[in-house]
Amino acid sequence: MDRRNFFSASLAGSALSLAGSGEALAQIASGSATAEYYDLRRYQLTSGPGTKLTDSYFADALIPALNRLGIGPVGAFSVYFGPETPAYYLLMPSSKLETLVTADLVLAKDPVFVKAGAPFWDAPAGSPPFTQIESSLLRAFEGYPRVTPPASAATKGKSVYQLRQYQSPTNADHVRKVEMFHAGEFGIFEKAGAHAVFYADALIGPRLPNLTYMLSFPDMASLESGWDKFAADADWKKLSNDPKFKLDPPTVSNIISLVLRPLACSQV
Repeated sequence: MDRRNFFSASLAGSALSLAGSGEALAQIASGSATAEYYDLRRYQLTSGPGTKLTDSYFADALIPALNRLGIGPVGAFSVYFGPETPAYYLLMPSSKLETLVTADLVLAKDPVFVKAGAPFWDAPAGSPPFTQIESSLLRAFEGYPRVTPPASAATKGKSVYQLRQYQSPTNADHVRKVEMFHAGEFGIFEKAGAHAVFYADALIGPRLPNLTYMLSFPDMASLESGWDKFAADADWKKLSNDPKFKLDPPTVSNIISLVLRPLACSQV
């Protein structure tokens, strides 16, 4: 099957199909779709007091206030291996799109939040706790519609998380790569010992089109061995050599991969 025909056949399985479906657009606007939406934020911090202030802001003000809005479980992570540190990531899931995208406006009117978050929000312009905040709006894959925290999240056990973004050169290639996950990659990751936290399409944000997913492992050794098991898996070899997915040039043009650690306040 050529790229054009495959794109037409697979479009309904990806968030990109929303552009051609008035009904699907209506579902997004109303938040009635079954898959969750995620606001994935990166806080580029300043060294020193900035990290401590952000820790307190997340734990004492932001995450409790987001939970009161029905947003959760909220993931909060520091970058362990990756560029431009210190940096924190915040994962905000919600089944209601409007709740998610208007959260900041609503929080600004919440007196409990405003009081608790004042040290962060009202920090002097000459010494802010962060240099910038980047935000991407994601929609969960239909085949993995909810955030699923690992068991260690409930007990605050030791764990590491891998955040990966696959950028595609065209929309058709993006749809094909999403289809590949639904064709078997979910199960292959589980067999390799990688717990999937979420899989999602990027709807708004930089470097489109792309998909983003997060895996969790007990430690770095488990992460490394997990990827070795994934690469050696017979089902992965069969899937990756399927003519539908093995293309030249490939469906993924660039991969961004970060290793994160959960903050003490993380609910994921």
